[in-house]
Amino acid sequence: MAAAININAYSDALVVLGTAGIVVPMVRRWGLSPVLGYLGAGALLGPLGLGSFKETVPFLHWVTVVDAKNVAGIAELGVVFLLFVIGLELSYQRLMTMRRLVFGLGSLQVAVSTATIGFIAAMIDNPPAAAIILGASLALSSTAIVLEVLSSQHRLSSSAGRATFSVLLAQDLAVIPILLFISTLGAGGDGSALWGLIFSLGNAVVAVGAIIIFGRLLLRPLFRLVASAGGNELFVAATLFVIVAAGVEAGLAGLSMALGAFVAGLLLAETEYEKAIQTTIEPFKGLLLGVFFFTVGMNIDVREVIREPLWLITCVLGLISLKAMIVIGLARLFHKSWSAAVEMGLLLGPGGEFAFVAIGIATTLGLVSAGMSSFSLAITSLTMALIPLLSLLGTRLAAKLEKRRQLEPELAVVSSGGKNHAIVIGHGRVGQVVCEMLEAHRFPFLAVDRDPEAVSKYRRGGREVYYGDATNRAFLESCGVAEAIAVIVTIHTRPDIDEIVKLVRARRPDINIVSRAKDAEHARHLYEIGVTDAVPETIEASLQLSESTLVSVGVSTGPVIASIHRKRDEFRRVLQEAATQAGAPMTRSIRARRTG
Repeated sequence: MAAAININAYSDALVVLGTAGIVVPMVRRWGLSPVLGYLGAGALLGPLGLGSFKETVPFLHWVTVVDAKNVAGIAELGVVFLLFVIGLELSYQRLMTMRRLVFGLGSLQVAVSTATIGFIAAMIDNPPAAAIILGASLALSSTAIVLEVLSSQHRLSSSAGRATFSVLLAQDLAVIPILLFISTLGAGGDGSALWGLIFSLGNAVVAVGAIIIFGRLLLRPLFRLVASAGGNELFVAATLFVIVAAGVEAGLAGLSMALGAFVAGLLLAETEYEKAIQTTIEPFKGLLLGVFFFTVGMNIDVREVIREPLWLITCVLGLISLKAMIVIGLARLFHKSWSAAVEMGLLLGPGGEFAFVAIGIATTLGLVSAGMSSFSLAITSLTMALIPLLSLLGTRLAAKLEKRRQLEPELAVVSSGGKNHAIVIGHGRVGQVVCEMLEAHRFPFLAVDRDPEAVSKYRRGGREVYYGDATNRAFLESCGVAEAIAVIVTIHTRPDIDEIVKLVRARRPDINIVSRAKDAEHARHLYEIGVTDAVPETIEASLQLSESTLVSVGVSTGPVIASIHRKRDEFRRVLQEAATQAGAPMTRSIRARRTG
């Protein structure tokens, strides 16, 4: 006798699969985002939509979702897969370059938004605890939808994309203390709350550390073994195992499964299997993420919209506007351009999926009233549904702001090139010193920068600075890279440095390229991709400290300077040799220096 099956679970799965196979292609044909298709289908076919009429119209039982729990687990896996793919695309080195934005801009956004929204919630007769919970929950944004939108538009590597992801990562990290705060209040806030918080954070650190340690030790051997065995199905199985295992380990420590998968993705991005893994899981990620968006749509309660439509619409627009203004202000504080700041504000203004978790727990514990919970989640759902449209609006506004900036007289000036000159890329603090030294020695140069205010200021002061993007091949040509003697890269963003070095080296195999580097490892990488000379900040700082120390204790200046030069040459030689052993081509300019 065949075992009984859960008809409701299979029926709900068929509804979701039907959405992916029928509704989404129709939405794509109309030129709309698939995210909107999933959200709309979820709202229409969910338990709060047509599903609420299934008792009256029995046929609806088979074309609507009967129980949201039947697809909730699959939906969570969609977010896990998305964060894993983002980790693959980022890599650990790129993440480290973003730490100022993660812990600076991201932390401030969470704190300021929580305080502001919480204050407003308290003003409309919510108890202090409920106001704080609502503020913290609504302060966070939708990691899944925002990253999917940016990824599908290939804008994750843009200035706005990197900064937006940094804020989202900070928000994901903030989930831990927020949940602990809610649990503590629900338990009555006894004296052990602080120790509980410390213990939970300790578990989180241990879990992430374990993922990193085991990942570095085991991931490369595991995939080497699987690849040598052959068979695509084994590769798929190994990839799924790593994703789920990292997620489960993080979940056991009180973290989100998505964060654990993200760390695993970062580790695998450093291996030679990155591209193969990315190709393997792409179909799974797309389908599972679609299920997640479908479940978000199911939380849109049409009855709340009908009950108080004007007040609800006011709150939706108010939440987006308030958070957008906070993000734009903080982004400008962190020297982001107006165009990037506006894009970030519109992407991060809506609420996020975490609100459903946090407010749901708080409601169960009696900390937030059922009415306020339902109303807040309706606001969150509607704002999330607007993200694709807000992204489109942000892109168009950013393009107009960029166009307006370039209409300023100082920014409209185009370089006529030059001959036997130097090109200084980046006119920040480091670039300004380089330009001053070139001026002091009367060596011809031009500088380029992407900060319109700085370009205008220094052009009015008489310096030959041009506005533009040095990662653009045509712009480099207009700066006279074909006739230049040297290119000096003073910016600090590693992906941009790599792109510039590769473009310049491809155009001019013989030109001198001098680049700023973060540390010795970064300098070795730059030698691998073709720089003539890399200047690591950490090594230069140590040499300057050594020079100052020796002179201050009475050693003669001449021998000190000579020894510092010898030590610098020694560091340079070691890094260049390491790069050569790694297979880096030796450019003519480097070869000339060694033989000379």
